[in-house]
Amino acid sequence: MFTNAVIISVLVMVILSLVRVNVIFAILIAAITAGVVSGMNVSESVSVIVSGMGGQSNTALSYILLGIFAVMIGLSGITSILVNKMLKVIGNRKLVLVLTIAGIACLSQNVVPVHIAFIPILIPPLLSLFDRIKLDRRAVASALTFGLKAPYIMIPAGFGLIFQGIIRDEMNANGMEISLNKVTLAMLFPGLAMIVGLLFALLITYRKDRVSHNGKPDPKIADDEGVPEEVFHRKEIRWSMEHWMTVLAIVAALGTQLYTDSLVIGALSGIIVMFATRVVKLYQGERVVHEGIGMMGMIAFVMLIASGYATILKETGAVQALVDQTEGLLNGSHLLIAIVMLLVGLLITMGIGSSFGTIPVIASLYVPICLTAGFSPMATAALIGTAGALGDAGSPASDSTLGPTSGLNADGKHHHIWETCVPTFLHYNIPLFIFGIIAAVIL
Repeated sequence: MFTNAVIISVLVMVILSLVRVNVIFAILIAAITAGVVSGMNVSESVSVIVSGMGGQSNTALSYILLGIFAVMIGLSGITSILVNKMLKVIGNRKLVLVLTIAGIACLSQNVVPVHIAFIPILIPPLLSLFDRIKLDRRAVASALTFGLKAPYIMIPAGFGLIFQGIIRDEMNANGMEISLNKVTLAMLFPGLAMIVGLLFALLITYRKDRVSHNGKPDPKIADDEGVPEEVFHRKEIRWSMEHWMTVLAIVAALGTQLYTDSLVIGALSGIIVMFATRVVKLYQGERVVHEGIGMMGMIAFVMLIASGYATILKETGAVQALVDQTEGLLNGSHLLIAIVMLLVGLLITMGIGSSFGTIPVIASLYVPICLTAGFSPMATAALIGTAGALGDAGSPASDSTLGPTSGLNADGKHHHIWETCVPTFLHYNIPLFIFGIIAAVIL
């Protein structure tokens, strides 16, 4: 098992990421490693990676267009009004601010299912506020990742309905009947784990003052007198027709996205409205595209590379081999079986980078084993759902971490691995693992 390409390549990706190798290089080298370990040469590995990159092309284009749209919204000045209002209402109450951000993120999964689309619009204008009140950006990253994961784990609506529906359908397809209601009840355990992780991060780990500077506390602005003057004395911007047109563009983007089920079309419609109403002038097109790509281009390209990585893991048969090798180890107690299966789920999700895409793979392994071992359908659902969620928080290639980084690093002061991936991995995967085992044993 320890020579399996999934295990080796995931370890390579994690180690390279932790020593601050750029995430694109880390994923690319990990993907090539998976191919070589599986018997391919480097050229063949690269060919498979490139052929699989198209799997996330729609997502990558969506992120680029959303970055451009976010820049255009920023030019309208409406985000400055938002920050001014938040300064007046929230003041120095850091916990209230972070919980508010977590709540907004939760809405993005179920009520208004736009996923990470809101982050490049909401977060960059708030960065100076974070520095002013000395809010640890790792707390914000934890709040955002919570909002991007916990709702689809617990709530059967929006993305949550898709996630829980996949669990039900895959369990039924593999010979274990279960209803959506029972899946929802089972998923309360990993959902509770996410809540515990969030509270621990906000109330204990990251409650102290901290001002970020290139991923490290900046001693030059550790005190109030070092904070830029404009943070304290923001110019009052009056609401104007341009802001109404910006609201119209946001509504158009959201409505179109919900109607067409396409983030690309939604973002493009918002961009067109901004140009058509002359909130952003045509001659500013070069600037907004350049800044939009600067904000989201990195994220988009990481998603493309991650898709190629997932493809090579599947094409080489490494994932299925890991599944087959695991089955031979599972002849012990329910506790041991749960631990081993969750570890395998963590590795697969870290490699593939998608909770949703991992479920069919995991279900094909878990359901036969759980049937043989005598697990109940609800315990099996909890194991499958928890294993799918494990690794999504903390994976360098997951949009649950890439999304928060895209907003928090807009000013270049936030490190993707050490300030998003590591905090979210520790605060969510550990409780998810524990609560998953509890669910498997008692349900």
